Amino acid sequence: MKHQETLLNIPTNGSRLNGFTFDEIGDDHLYTGIETPLKETAFDISDEEKKEKIADLFSQIMDLMGLDLTDDSLKGTPKRVAKMYIEEIFSGLNPENKPKIALFDNKYKYNQMLVEKNIQFYSNCEHHFVPIFGKVHVAYVSSGKVIGLSKINRIVQYFANRPQVQERLTNQIALELSEILDTKDIAVIVDAKHLCVASRGIKDDSSATVTSYYGGVFNTPEKIVELQNYLKL
Repeated sequence: MKHQETLLNIPTNGSRLNGFTFDEIGDDHLYTGIETPLKETAFDISDEEKKEKIADLFSQIMDLMGLDLTDDSLKGTPKRVAKMYIEEIFSGLNPENKPKIALFDNKYKYNQMLVEKNIQFYSNCEHHFVPIFGKVHVAYVSSGKVIGLSKINRIVQYFANRPQVQERLTNQIALELSEILDTKDIAVIVDAKHLCVASRGIKDDSSATVTSYYGGVFNTPEKIVELQNYLKL
């Protein structure tokens, strides 16, 4: 049940996209496809080499900003940032970090929706590299196999740990679960706050963004209402 998406050909040389320049697009989210945009050479060098290069480049950014890198509080920052990027908040870019998933026979013959709600996640907006955080709710109906509950959390974290757009994150989680569980009966709802909205730009700390994916039996008004009732419990 592989999913393929053709990415838009986005110009990066000051050209226009749908009649708008990138300055005019501003903070609006560009969503170019289901797959995270990665270069073919993304994994040609090791994580250790990446950390070294990131530390060097980040020290140049700090220097250009006028920060004193000889200060005891700052001199370790480039290496800390590099380690954080590769080993933590962007670790989901590396397919080697994809969680190993074991399935089990649905011996209980439970054939109603199973809902895992309030999965907390932290991600980063790919447009400004500032945090997105919130909760994910996942539901599925077994096609004969079930997944360990903690593995759902791990799948959420894997796709969250990369530069993201919330719409893409929602679809990536749903399509991964659909493939693993061999069912179209998947629902994913993401309720999140974006610091690119709350801490800069418009500086609106009160708004939140909700995205959803309803597949198979969930793509009916009755099942959507049933799922929403579960989430209110």
